[in-house]
Amino acid sequence: MPILVTLIVLSLGVYLFYKIKSVRTRMPMEKKWISGKSSIALGAFVALFGINQLFLFHTTITYIIAAVFIFVGLFSIWGGYKMYKFYLPHAIEEAANQKG
Repeated sequence: MPILVTLIVLSLGVYLFYKIKSVRTRMPMEKKWISGKSSIALGAFVALFGINQLFLFHTTITYIIAAVFIFVGLFSIWGGYKMYKFYLPHAIEEAANQKG
């Protein structure tokens, strides 16, 4: 499945982009907001990796491990989305206070 491999590599790249961006920023609320976005990308990477394993190998152990990867990935996406939504207004307010 070349589409899954492309999405896996893309989500890993997005994760690295946001993680570097999070480390470089100096504003604390923006750092947590960007960290939420990187958590979503990392969760997508893990979940897509688990889905990819389902297509590659067809053993019971693979199905169990893939299910764990998918569950952990979806949980990370959910937690990252909650973090993103929570810190978004705080990051906007922090940016507005920084400018003026």
